[in-house]
Amino acid sequence: MVRILFFILLVLALALGFAWLADRPGELSLIWQGQRIEMSLMRAATILISLFAAILIAVWLIRAIWLSPHTVTRYFRARKRDRGYQALSTGLIAAGGGDAVLARKMAGRARGLIRVDQEPLIHLLEAQTALIEGKYDEARKKFELMADDEETRELGLRGLYLEAKRLGANEAARQYAERAAEKAPHLSWATLATLDQRSQAGEWDEAIHLLDQSRAANVLDKKEASRKKAVLLTARATSKLEADPKAARDDALAALKFDDRLVPAALVAAKALFREDNLRKGASVLEKIWKQEPHPEVARLYVRARGGDSAVDRLKRARRLETLRGNNAVSLATVAEAALEARELALAREKAEAAVRLAPSESIFLLLADIEEADTGDEGRIRHWMAQALRSPRDPAWTADGVTSPTWLPVSPVSGRLDAFEWKAPPSPLAGYTEGGRLSPDDAIRSLPPVAPDQPAIVKAPPAATKPEEGQPVLEAERPIPTPAPIKVPERKEPAAPPAKSEETAAEKEAAAPFFGRPPDDPGVRERVAEEGSKASFRLF
Repeated sequence: MVRILFFILLVLALALGFAWLADRPGELSLIWQGQRIEMSLMRAATILISLFAAILIAVWLIRAIWLSPHTVTRYFRARKRDRGYQALSTGLIAAGGGDAVLARKMAGRARGLIRVDQEPLIHLLEAQTALIEGKYDEARKKFELMADDEETRELGLRGLYLEAKRLGANEAARQYAERAAEKAPHLSWATLATLDQRSQAGEWDEAIHLLDQSRAANVLDKKEASRKKAVLLTARATSKLEADPKAARDDALAALKFDDRLVPAALVAAKALFREDNLRKGASVLEKIWKQEPHPEVARLYVRARGGDSAVDRLKRARRLETLRGNNAVSLATVAEAALEARELALAREKAEAAVRLAPSESIFLLLADIEEADTGDEGRIRHWMAQALRSPRDPAWTADGVTSPTWLPVSPVSGRLDAFEWKAPPSPLAGYTEGGRLSPDDAIRSLPPVAPDQPAIVKAPPAATKPEEGQPVLEAERPIPTPAPIKVPERKEPAAPPAKSEETAAEKEAAAPFFGRPPDDPGVRERVAEEGSKASFRLF
């Protein structure tokens, strides 16, 4: 564009010059070697410009003839380079598609047409081809060559890192990732890999420092970086909880500022505050996280936060959680457990049945079995609830990479990935059976067998509480539960035998019908055998 504009300006200047000379005619006299030459000024200017153009054309022709060998050589070299790049492009596409034969063929052709020192992508094509063919040693050598080149250093380090991870050489992978993060801090894969490696080694301070650097360089997304910062602070707080509760409290509260829905951070903060006898603030932290996401561990710590509380006091605290988040299965189950400890069995049964209607799970059916044992002691009804527990969905647990953990962990023990554990239901090994054999909660409650009249109600007391050691922090969640004395329930009187009838009522037929489809073999359910006569006849078919 600039050249075109310059050419237009030059032509315009020449035209203006000739117009100016035409308006001002004159004569030009020249005496050279005794001869006098006279001509008009316009003619002299035309001859001068024509002579200048002829000189330029002559110079261009001489230069073209002189440089013609180099021009021909450069033409063929450019053509060869174009063919080489075409082969390189075809080879990379073939390697990406998994065609090892075509990729190897194109790699050889590209190497023959392009110099390797001029185009380092040939090393990449050969490395990818070797990986497809399973020649990992050759691929590793190519990645090392790329790592030594300044232009392809990051690409070579990433290839070496992936190969080290494939071989399980975690220390080598860590070194490659740290080297890449040091040379190019903007690489997100290097930052995340180094972060996972330092987290797996428990180097929380170094991991937090690296994460702060990546946040400043905008390597990670703001939301993702805040989540990882909260997880790292929670992990460091967990490691300091026993030795330095104050530092653990500060780290946990800082983690909640980055992610206010992180349940492990709230648990660590509350435990640290309870160890400092700051029950009000610790309970406030748990109530805040409970309003957002009811969690069984939060409920357990909240109910048993204060040492020395009776079962009735713990029930009051459980009812407080229910008021904060009502119509929730976890809230109802928490109240049911506390009511069972306080021996308010009617309330416990009511809340447990309401919880099982909202979200049936294994633990709630087992809780119903415990309530049944404490209330009636009927073995048949207890087995009924336990059978429903076997058929019900599994309870949520801390799960990562198919592995469950009883407590939250910052790093997955399988892959070493940071923030891998999630609170979710693990896959059930009886998923195919439970889908077809599980009853609905209402059907499970209605299908309860009647209480046997000859079976007395048995109330079992939990084990006696142990006295805590002196100097230990008062944390009810970590202490045995004090229990009251066993409750004696008078035995029920055996009703008189009913007179013989020829026809049974509908209620008696319903009571006599077994709830598992056949007469139960446990001693808790009375067997009713219909007597049709003194002689019983049996048919085989």
